[in-house]
Amino acid sequence: MFAGSRPADREPDTTARPPLVRELLLVVGLFVVYKFGRQAANGHVDEAFHNAGRVWDLERAVHLPDEGLVQDLLLHNETLIHAANTYYATVHFPATLLFLAWLYWRRPLHYLWSRRILAVLTGAALALHLVFPLAPPRLLAATGLVDTGQVYGPTVYGATPSTDSMANQFAAMPSLHFGWAVMVGVGLVVATRSRWRWLWLLHPAITLLVIVGTANHYWMDSLVVAALLSVAFAALRLPRTGPVRAPLPWPSANGAPAPATPYGTTARVPGPSAPRTSTGYASAGTRR
Repeated sequence: MFAGSRPADREPDTTARPPLVRELLLVVGLFVVYKFGRQAANGHVDEAFHNAGRVWDLERAVHLPDEGLVQDLLLHNETLIHAANTYYATVHFPATLLFLAWLYWRRPLHYLWSRRILAVLTGAALALHLVFPLAPPRLLAATGLVDTGQVYGPTVYGATPSTDSMANQFAAMPSLHFGWAVMVGVGLVVATRSRWRWLWLLHPAITLLVIVGTANHYWMDSLVVAALLSVAFAALRLPRTGPVRAPLPWPSANGAPAPATPYGTTARVPGPSAPRTSTGYASAGTRR
């Protein structure tokens, strides 16, 4: 999957890698918080539809493209719209988990950085879901969009949003589908040096077209999550590592650096040669 890539920075393979059990518990804990957080934000139906109308009107006021233009492209072919629904339903979580697993084993420092970014982004998104419930465009009659998941399948949502016990359908803003996809794409570009690494950005690009074309998200949902990611990237910098440099040798008595031995010790540098006598070297106090 990631063949042909090289690390962006030289980093230790084991010293930077956190304990596996701890990381598994942490990732599972974050997932549970994510699921329960979305459930806690469920309900607020009237407020969610009111906010949806405001977002739709704002997009038209600032002349954002109509989400219907993207959906019309998908609806030209039933296979295409079915593929888009499948991508939306099945790629989101597995792609992110595979991304984190690969970084954990191959790029430990990049793993720590990416995990922190995802945790901060998800926490901020859950907070926004609580304070700004939002019905997706597929549920807003004013958009005229088709709920492609219900019509063509597959779908991860229940037919009645207000009683859906599996997911909160009123948590459209921001789009974690797009936010996590951007993190996966950017994270792989940063962590690898393959000439083809920029192709990883196709994942967030396809995800953006899918979430808009299936009427699960507005353009604004993606813009907001992109802004949150920008703040997270600025606040949480990737640690830089470089090649280990050999220690500088201690200077000798005459100021020149002493040659280093293979074990890092400094070789003894002889002083000026003493004059010879008929029987060998003169004594230390002999001068001519």
